[in-house]
Formats: sequence, structure tokens, C-alpha cells
Amino acid sequence: MDLVTLALPQEPAGGIAGWAADLVDTMGGPGAGLAIALENLFPPLPSEVILPLTGFAAGQGVISLASALFWTTLGSVVGAAVLYWIGVLFGRERMHAIWARLPLVKGFDLERTERWFARHGTKAVLLGRMVPIFRSLISVPAGVERMPLPVFLSLTTLGSLVWNSVLVMAGYWLGDQWDAVETYVGFLSKAVLVLVLVAIALYVVTRVRSRKQPQTQPQHRRTP
Repeated sequence: MDLVTLALPQEPAGGIAGWAADLVDTMGGPGAGLAIALENLFPPLPSEVILPLTGFAAGQGVISLASALFWTTLGSVVGAAVLYWIGVLFGRERMHAIWARLPLVKGFDLERTERWFARHGTKAVLLGRMVPIFRSLISVPAGVERMPLPVFLSLTTLGSLVWNSVLVMAGYWLGDQWDAVETYVGFLSKAVLVLVLVAIALYVVTRVRSRKQPQTQPQHRRTP
């Protein structure tokens, strides 16, 4: 495979972007796939940097656009599959055992979550692949709940292809302004994180209040 070096003024010199650029320079499409696989396993690695940069590399002829989309989607599926099997190995029994030790939670909360996932798991996996933060985490409950592997892989491939295509094409079209994608997707990631924190805070407050409320004893009627 003939690789062209990204020797451009716009090439990132360091940080995550520089690391990703080095992988693409050295390995081509497989390097982009490896970076995205690691991003799935370690969510702090931002796909909003790696994917647009891969699109920029495709625009400069370092790799082809088809190669960029193929390898980044394959990397997403591989990373998600690893997390799925972690969920399978962890299992429901361990999940319930840990859940029982957590403060402010009750067993029926987990059971209700499991019932929700049984009804909406396919949509959660498909759409979750397009939501920052959740795109990695959604694979673990899919494994814990033993979603059929062919279904999981199909949904993950489709969702990942949509997400990757949007960000790779954005970097391809924006050219040397590819890093603008990080700004906009970063806003979305922060909004999702804020919503999650608010939901957790509301859940904790509700649980604390329910514990503080006095338990009313049932009154027995006296028979005359």
C-alpha cells in the first residue's frame, strides 16, 4: 500500500489529533480504524477529532474516502464488540449483586431498566451509536442482557456508519478547517453530559426525599 505523508501546515503537531494523524500517516485506513476502535473502548478519546481528521486526510489523498469510511466503521464495530463481550462476561447476576450494594437504589429500578431494554434495546443500540458518550456505553448493557450477537453487530454497523459518515464527510468537505467539527460536536457532548448529570441529581433527590418521608402505619378499625 502506498502511503502519502500528511506534510501540510494544517497537520496537527501533538495531542490526540497529532496521535491520530501519525496513525493514518503510518498505517493508512487501518490506522484510522485502530484509532476509532480505541475511542470506543476509551470514550475520553474524542471521535469528533479522529473522524474529521480522517476525512481531511482523505481529502488530501492520504487515503481514499471509501477506505476512510470502511476502516473507521470496522473499528467502531470491533470496539463495540469488545464492550459487548465485557457485558456478557460481567453478567446479570454480578450486575444485580453490585446493584444491591449501591445506596439510594432499589432492586425494582434495575428490573424496570431491564424490562425497558427488552422492549427498546434495538432502538437504543441503533440510535445510541449516534449520541456522544452513549455511543460507547450502550454496548455493555446489550451484552449484559444477551442481545443476539448478529442483531447487535448489524445495528452497531448501521449506526456507526451513519455517525462516522457524517463526521468523516464533514472533515472531507471542510478541508483545513476540519477542526471546526470538534467545536460543534463538543457542544452536543456537553449538552448530553449535562442532561445525564441533571437526571442523576433528580433521581438522588427523589430517593432521599422518599426515605425521609415517615412511613404511615395502616389503621385498623375497631369492631364494636
